[in-house]
Amino acid sequence: MLNYYQTINISTAAGHIADTAIFVIYTGGTIGMDYDKEGKHLKPINFEHIIEKVPELRRFEFELTLLSFENPIDSADIKVHHWINIARIVYDFYNDYDAFVILHGTDTMAYTASALSFLFENLAKPVILTGAQLPIGVPRTDARENFITALEIAAMKKNGSPLVPEVCILFDNLLLRGNRARKVQSNNFTAFASENFPPLAITGIEIRFNESLILPTPTGRFDIFSKMDENVGLLKIFPGISRKYLEHFLATPDLRGIVMETYGSGNTPADSWFMNALSQAIENGIHILNVSQCNGGTVIHGMYESSKILESIGVISGGDITPEAAIAKMMFLLANEPNPQLVRQKLATSLRGEMTYRQSKK
Repeated sequence: MLNYYQTINISTAAGHIADTAIFVIYTGGTIGMDYDKEGKHLKPINFEHIIEKVPELRRFEFELTLLSFENPIDSADIKVHHWINIARIVYDFYNDYDAFVILHGTDTMAYTASALSFLFENLAKPVILTGAQLPIGVPRTDARENFITALEIAAMKKNGSPLVPEVCILFDNLLLRGNRARKVQSNNFTAFASENFPPLAITGIEIRFNESLILPTPTGRFDIFSKMDENVGLLKIFPGISRKYLEHFLATPDLRGIVMETYGSGNTPADSWFMNALSQAIENGIHILNVSQCNGGTVIHGMYESSKILESIGVISGGDITPEAAIAKMMFLLANEPNPQLVRQKLATSLRGEMTYRQSKK
């Protein structure tokens, strides 16, 4: 598999005698782009010359190695097999490096970060995703600062152990848990937010960590999962949703799971045809996970009448999980947990810090 990639050793102040080694994976995205000689079209840069774009790398006191996808991927083209591929690369190099930085396009970064958080088992090292809103070759780019800060955080240790042993997104001045983040802006540098969970760190003149929020370092052997089930769907509730539309959606061949984006704290239309259609789908073995359309807030079954009915027919409350993390979690569990009852239990339980479990409101 690794024959498809080019590995580059980047010359830093440390040479090859550093105490810390970081592995960078460039998958694609704006962060690795620059304009051609005519200044009209963007194209991937040659990472063998990354020092020319980011000369600050020369000052780092850690070893730096970069692996670049031979054909960089626009993040809108990211597929499930790319997530598994990235996880495999981290696994193959895991014992040789102290941390990993993944350069990725912004559009699907939250999906990739969420998926990786589930695919990794007993992750004890930083895996930090970052990207940019402007290409690395333009004067006002945010690419250099994001890349440099991601590397600095990846290299940080406390008592000899990595400071942030989890999958994160570093963007602008925020270090966010990867499966808690969402892309919220396309026209400024603060592209990502985490409304339901505070930042793990805020970067400024100093990098200030909220260490109490960081996941504890696991003691088990690191491993990865290699399967995700793509037979899931995203159902967004909207005023005027029709019976024909819903029934057609639920009749999708091989459908096994649905992430249902509902109003506010988990509300839907209360029409009998709507509830009956969902109930029949659940009886047919389809798992339905209820998440809020709001950027902030949580699903609380029973707060209003419609969500009380949803709970009674077997719809699962996703609490404060993001839709991106919910999709990735559904794919992960359907592929790796054969017991349907355990799938239901785990969908309602935090596995990687992706949600805050709350009791239903009775």
